[in-house]
Amino acid sequence: MDILNKLDFDFKTNQLILKTISQVDLFKGKWNIIEKKESRYLKELRKIATIESIGSSTRIEGAKLSDDEVRKLLDNIKIAKFATRDEQEIVGYYDALEIIYDNFKTIDLSENSIQHLHKILLKYSNKDDRHRGKYKSLSNKVVANYPDGKQKIIFNTTEPHLVESQMRDLVKWTKTQFIKQEIHPLIIIGAFIYEILSVHPFQDGNGRLSRLLTTLLLLKYDYQFVQFVSFENLIEYKKKEYYQSLMEGQKNRDTKKEVIDKWMVFFLDCINLLIGRLEKKYDIYKSKGGYLNDRQKKLIEFIKKNQTVKLNDLSNKFKEISINTIKKDLQYFRNENLIESIGKNKGMVYIAIKV
Repeated sequence: MDILNKLDFDFKTNQLILKTISQVDLFKGKWNIIEKKESRYLKELRKIATIESIGSSTRIEGAKLSDDEVRKLLDNIKIAKFATRDEQEIVGYYDALEIIYDNFKTIDLSENSIQHLHKILLKYSNKDDRHRGKYKSLSNKVVANYPDGKQKIIFNTTEPHLVESQMRDLVKWTKTQFIKQEIHPLIIIGAFIYEILSVHPFQDGNGRLSRLLTTLLLLKYDYQFVQFVSFENLIEYKKKEYYQSLMEGQKNRDTKKEVIDKWMVFFLDCINLLIGRLEKKYDIYKSKGGYLNDRQKKLIEFIKKNQTVKLNDLSNKFKEISINTIKKDLQYFRNENLIESIGKNKGMVYIAIKV
């Protein structure tokens, strides 16, 4: 498996890749500071991104549930019976994604961990009982599923008898490159995901698994922002380009002409586009008060509308809320830089900060 040969890009492509990587890494540093300082805002952003990721990743493979239907299913996950295949796939993806979020630092990149994630991904799927967590025993193909029900074969994949050796070589190459640090981590991740999709090691679930592994590796190499904006949603939106970029490399599979420049540019461009999406979502969300419950939203809206406001003004307006609770909420608003206070004691007034 000569992956380095597939990374032999022309000068123009290399310059484009370097520029994109520098933009992503610059944002990574900025975001890590934001995450440490304002973690409370990010709880809701991650929840939204998780729903979008699950919905998009399963729809790419032919599922039909909307993001709103995904959210309702997950809200009732403890009591729901997963009767349909769509529901089974969604809950399996949710479980695998949560395990990645909670344990990415300790999950080693190995064949065992990849097989374990596959097992979790398909654990609710009745029809996958025999092959979950096991390499494929029958030939398969990468197939694009379109909303009108049509399917298109994108490319053929590794034959079953070669999967084990190719996966062993792929994992070894990837881990070695991370250790040697001669290639940028984003390029290593992009190459690894391309190979996973090309080998297609499992009978089913390879596309979803590749997107889970993308999240895992990005988190492991400190691209923390990926959990707050949906990579999968962007892939769904750019589905045609996604398949085309894979096909460009795959048409020369197993030859010296197999170069994955189109895929790498697409992959890195998607990560860069995620930054724009996240910045926009974060700014909008923060301007609306961030992670606030209904009571807190009422209080902050009143302060914004009636600048300036005293504690008594809030107490008289919201008689159903105890004054102690209002005081706690005001302190929370100050900690989150939503308001500032002027004066002391009974003369203290509160002003909403424009974001």
